[in-house]
Amino acid sequence: MRFGLFGGARTQRRDDGSGDSQAYDDFINYVVEAERLGFRSVFLVEHHFTGVGQLSASLTLLAYLAARTRSIRLGTAVVVLPWHNPVLLAEQAATLDLLSGGRLDLGVGKGYRASEFAGFRIAMDEATERFDEAIEVIRKAWTSPGRFSHRGKRWSFDDIVVEPAPLQRPHPPLWLAAGSPDSIRRAAREGYNLLLDQLGSVALTIERVALFREECARIGRPYDSSMIAAARALQIARNDAERQAAYETRARVVRTIGDLARGGGKLVAPEEDDAPLLGTPAEIVTRLRILRDGGVGNVLLVDPGANVASLRAFAAEIMPSLTEERAAAD
Repeated sequence: MRFGLFGGARTQRRDDGSGDSQAYDDFINYVVEAERLGFRSVFLVEHHFTGVGQLSASLTLLAYLAARTRSIRLGTAVVVLPWHNPVLLAEQAATLDLLSGGRLDLGVGKGYRASEFAGFRIAMDEATERFDEAIEVIRKAWTSPGRFSHRGKRWSFDDIVVEPAPLQRPHPPLWLAAGSPDSIRRAAREGYNLLLDQLGSVALTIERVALFREECARIGRPYDSSMIAAARALQIARNDAERQAAYETRARVVRTIGDLARGGGKLVAPEEDDAPLLGTPAEIVTRLRILRDGGVGNVLLVDPGANVASLRAFAAEIMPSLTEERAAAD
């Protein structure tokens, strides 16, 4: 099992802009420290018009992180394709792959927040067709031996060549954010790795992995657990007071996600919500073993506060238990 980060800088605007600047500096230092501690990847979100300071320009921040790091994989979770010119995106992503020495993981998705589609004046019921055409153009841009043309419903390009070419060949790994059975099967059929959300229960996450694996077997695609990544909130609690505070934080986060996404979040009782890595280090190790045995090869830690102390505690008290077990199994 490999561990990474999920999320991005959360800014808090001040009149002079210093709040935003400080938040980005703190997050950059957090990622640099994560690399030092042995974390393997960082996947950044893309969101717009939230009013709560969520990251909007993930590729820009990843380009800066490419210069500040040496080994950590740089991922998007996700670039929402319906909102982007696919040729410009292919160029930007390829440039990032080149600058980072081939460390880009391009996670893509259709989007799910109505307020964002409304802000861009794009109908949500067009998301699938826009996604399909955009990914077709991006794949063509990265794999065509020379110039190419495209005639589509939303985009048309004449005799173009996308420069630079990505360093990873034929192109950087593509990850698909998926949750429904149809989208999970699609990810398996079309060569994507699978990104799973932070809200799904352990049982649901394992069920989704099994569906992906089943579809891979059906089409003859070699399967490996490294093709699966699940985001999980990290909340280490060493006593009852910390546990209660963690429950309250979790409820607030889930409610916020639900409000931003669909106008309301469905909450479950804290003791019934087993999605987060919430509890003592020993309890978290137990939950991670269940996910690992269920086929999850990558766990992406979600910590909106970019808490370096929690990261260090995870690396010292939790990570070795799983990495040592893998080494022993090998």
